[in-house]
Amino acid sequence: MKYEKTIKNRSFLLLLLFLFATSLISLKTLKKVNIQDIRISGSKLFSQNDIEKNSSLKFPIRLILINTYFLEKELKQNLSLKNISANRELFPFGLKVKVNTRTPIAYGERLLNKEKIFGFIDKDGIFIEKQNVEEKKFNGLTIKVFGWKEKFKKVLSEIFIAQENYNFDIVKISFSPNGFLTVEEKDLQTILLGFNPNLINYQLQIINNLKNEFKRNNFYEKIDNIDLTDPNKPKIKVFKP
Repeated sequence: MKYEKTIKNRSFLLLLLFLFATSLISLKTLKKVNIQDIRISGSKLFSQNDIEKNSSLKFPIRLILINTYFLEKELKQNLSLKNISANRELFPFGLKVKVNTRTPIAYGERLLNKEKIFGFIDKDGIFIEKQNVEEKKFNGLTIKVFGWKEKFKKVLSEIFIAQENYNFDIVKISFSPNGFLTVEEKDLQTILLGFNPNLINYQLQIINNLKNEFKRNNFYEKIDNIDLTDPNKPKIKVFKP
């Protein structure tokens, strides 16, 4: 009897502890998060105010009402982040945000409501505004991109990949308002690539072949521009003395 009574008392205490913990957790999740309860890691670029300004959250807000998936999507888009994780935490109480910033490989310029916006481009062709890049990450950049638009991301990424794999040095990439692509190579000068993004890999192979061929023949100083809008019929314009 004594043993059974001890078991019952122990079970009752465990039940009380469980109910207390459950109540505490419920109270915590219903508690409101203030902006100072946001903890950011991964970069010193962003403040608690940046999280609020670049999301639809309005503080104070109950912890349980924060949709972390939607918050991550908003912040990744608005702050041009490579990755982000947001977690609701009870102990310590608040919202934990870990960010992973992008690394630029080119200077960038885009038009937004007829205003020029200056920033950077990463290897995926993503435009990053200046305030979202750590200064140490953009020292020594040599490529400039003009006329960036969302739809040009894939083409830019292909050019950057080719730059790493082939033997040429692109220094300038320009998209006209109607989407005509022109690049400038250190030795080959101006190269016209045109409107068709599906041709870009083939055109980049030809640029590499021309670079190697001209290097063997010391032909660089004679080039004015190269027209690869039809890569099967390249046209090379040379300076006339």
